[in-house]
Amino acid sequence: MEPISTGMTFGKAPAATLNASKEDAQLMEVARDLEASFLSEMLKTAGLGKPRESFGGGAGEDQFSSFLRQAQAQEMVKAGGIGLAQTLFEALKEHSVDAF
Repeated sequence: MEPISTGMTFGKAPAATLNASKEDAQLMEVARDLEASFLSEMLKTAGLGKPRESFGGGAGEDQFSSFLRQAQAQEMVKAGGIGLAQTLFEALKEHSVDAF
């Protein structure tokens, strides 16, 4: 009976594994950014950042409300989001594997 060989050396990850994990991390970051953009648009549609009728911030509030929405959307993604990032990640990963 021949010994089972995994082809891996202990203490050091194979270069292909390191590259794959780096690519996965980059794909996940892109997926989270896309989810944050989606959530930002949903918050905009829901009226978040809409100027108030009285005691509003004026033109400045109108100008910078998109930054507030984007920051809130990014925090939502950091807290777990709505699961869109994982779906996007899997689709991007499948597409990148099919490309090679």
